[in-house]
Amino acid sequence: MKAANLWRMPTPDAEAFASQQPFCIDTMSLPQWIRFVFIARLNALIDAGATMPAKCEIAPAVAAYLQQEKVPAHHQLLVVRAVERVDQLVTEG
Repeated sequence: MKAANLWRMPTPDAEAFASQQPFCIDTMSLPQWIRFVFIARLNALIDAGATMPAKCEIAPAVAAYLQQEKVPAHHQLLVVRAVERVDQLVTEG
């Protein structure tokens, strides 16, 4: 995400975190959700020694977002491959 210039962004307002929609789609951009919700939740699970989710499939949403935002193809490939690896690691536990 850093290579695609999708990492630097403002922290969402506290109310944005209360969204009940998948990926907080109604209150955050997908990169905001990944950075401030998804990664934070994974870190909390790791820190607590908790079980990872049984399934993780965010790569398709990331791929669609990057294509919609017209991110250069080489950056899309790097980001999607990294997220696919995260999906795999989380799912495999």
